[in-house]
Amino acid sequence: MVMTKSQKNSGPLLLVPHDLSAEVTDEDRRRFFQIVSTDLTPDQVQRIVAPPQSYGKEKSVLAVHWHPEFIPLDLVSQRIDALFPNRVNELIIPTQHNVLLSFGGYAGVEVDCYSRGFNQKVQLLVHFEDERVADAPVFRSILAHTFKYRSSQLLEFIHTITEPKAEWIETAARETGADGAVIQFVQMNVRKIETLLEQHSDEIPVASIKNKLLRNYFDTLRETYGDGLIDRVQTYLRAVKMIVKAHFPFKYFYRTSDVIAEARSIGGGVVIPHPEQFWPILLADYDVDGYEIWNPESRRYTEFLITVLHEKNKQRRAGQPELLLFMGDDTHLGEKVKDPAHQNTAKASREIGVQPAWHDLMIKKKLIVANMDKDRIIREYKNRLAG
Repeated sequence: MVMTKSQKNSGPLLLVPHDLSAEVTDEDRRRFFQIVSTDLTPDQVQRIVAPPQSYGKEKSVLAVHWHPEFIPLDLVSQRIDALFPNRVNELIIPTQHNVLLSFGGYAGVEVDCYSRGFNQKVQLLVHFEDERVADAPVFRSILAHTFKYRSSQLLEFIHTITEPKAEWIETAARETGADGAVIQFVQMNVRKIETLLEQHSDEIPVASIKNKLLRNYFDTLRETYGDGLIDRVQTYLRAVKMIVKAHFPFKYFYRTSDVIAEARSIGGGVVIPHPEQFWPILLADYDVDGYEIWNPESRRYTEFLITVLHEKNKQRRAGQPELLLFMGDDTHLGEKVKDPAHQNTAKASREIGVQPAWHDLMIKKKLIVANMDKDRIIREYKNRLAG
């Protein structure tokens, strides 16, 4: 069932098509390859190399938590030059999820791991000088295993819908108000995605095998079925995804302490990201260089965390390095090349190295008391990575 233009513009569309075929059509295939492709059009390249805003007054750039995704690093470099044309002091390290990438003499990664003590998945930002990981077989094998296992979450997400886990589906439907017709519409389309993944497994870029594949596919259906229906679908899908993630067995991840130990053995630095999510780590006393105190999704406790870490630093033994205070922009560059109508506006607005909290007057006051500022953190962390 295709909506007319007047139907699309008449407010929330809550109708669900009853004539949807389970057969994969040429149009389904076109949509699928559109969302899994990592090739950039000239317009998409321009969106990367020409950011909408420049920060000419910014002399220091600290960016140790950002994700290039499938965007080539030479284009990323052009974007950074456009963002900060007058920078004189910088530490810019990419942190792809479970994939080690090098940029500007440094290498970095965001690693998923598991902390048994408080039964929780934990993420670590791990950074190196490039030469330290030129030959790091154990650390690289840890990342390869983790990447493969983390990618399997997409298959679990799909199977929860296509081979329905009744209890999970009922919970998601109850939480979101999704009725049987919406659930059936989602299931039929996800079965098509499952079929296409199986048929074209050798052609699909590894970077595209992630949970957001389902979200992106359904966004391509907006023109056909309208925003009202697809918004309901996306709300329901998010609920299913969160249930799948909550039940995903973390025991197959490497232990947090083991990942830290291996990174330290080859000269790596370790930072804890996502401050609101990982409170227990503050108590676990892991061997880390510092903590994020601000992140676009974690702003609530910034001033409190500065105070807590300042107090922890005052209690550290003589000769024990201070815990450094970081801010993470958590930019996902793949979001910037989507059709603007399908972007997550909040995520698309993030920029590498742009962390407004550095300029907040109350936060600056706390940082002064803690004897921390961006230039000092850049200098100190570079020294640690140099060994």
